[in-house]
Amino acid sequence: MRHALITGGAGFIGSHLAEALLARDYTVTIIDNLSTGRISNLQAVENHPRLRVAIEDIRNTIVMDRLVSECDLIFHLAAAVGVQRIIQEPIETIETNIGGTEVVLKTARRYRKKVLIASTSEVYGKGVRIPFTEDDDSLLGATTRSRWSYAASKAIDEFLALAYHREVNLPVVVFRLFNTVGPRQSGQYGMVLPRFARWALQNQPIQVYGDGAQSRCFCNVHNVIEAIIALSESAEAVGQVVNIGSNEEISILQLAERVRGLSDSTSEIRCIPYEEAYEAGFEDFRRRIPSLEKIERLTGWKPTTSLDETIRQILDYQRKELSNG
Repeated sequence: MRHALITGGAGFIGSHLAEALLARDYTVTIIDNLSTGRISNLQAVENHPRLRVAIEDIRNTIVMDRLVSECDLIFHLAAAVGVQRIIQEPIETIETNIGGTEVVLKTARRYRKKVLIASTSEVYGKGVRIPFTEDDDSLLGATTRSRWSYAASKAIDEFLALAYHREVNLPVVVFRLFNTVGPRQSGQYGMVLPRFARWALQNQPIQVYGDGAQSRCFCNVHNVIEAIIALSESAEAVGQVVNIGSNEEISILQLAERVRGLSDSTSEIRCIPYEEAYEAGFEDFRRRIPSLEKIERLTGWKPTTSLDETIRQILDYQRKELSNG
């Protein structure tokens, strides 16, 4: 029986990971300060005898020392997330992402524990080489645009994790997530699919930022969890950076139309200028598509859930949320 520590384990992805690990007979400890996570996300397993939850910030070195000493491996998911929050709270974004990862890695080194670090497709920035492969160059915007602080902070996380691996042989794996979506994801901080689903179910205007021609690939959270666990079990993945996502590309305008159709909604679709949605000078990127060759080679993993099925899962979840007030 293995013991996993999940930082940010009450969040959208972390709670699904906790359920999956418990189903695989792991003991699971979660640390989460509930800044974006919710205890209700753990409702299905909150009374599980092999689950423990610590409501605390990962930058609390005393608590982290105890939790890391008791576990076998660490899934580091805690981070400031969501474009809206990143723009509104850039200090918290930078300090949480860099400071929190520093504490995790230092403590993991002390007890020689394997660490899987969650990173993001944001580190590719404004790169135009499609699909993105793990060794591609990054092109970030100016430091005067707070939107890029998240990408820069996660890039530092990656540099630091890989430095710990190279200098002191700490077993680390970095995985870059591309638009993970599914039940429990909140639209509060700018996540696009839960917002579209909620607006569609209420027959309210679906707001598409920019012209809607920007495209993304959305991967079901259940598939993503399978990929993360597979990487944790792969000896070859240690010391590597690996993309996780879908390569089913869709424009944001098409996504709005797909959500509207699958929900039988009468919502109109409105395009909103970025300056109105976020801030003056906001920069976005037109396409974001991952190469999945590396993760398939390392683990055999491929995404299996269609976008339509994922949208239906999100609609079902949002219906329940709306009915509960």
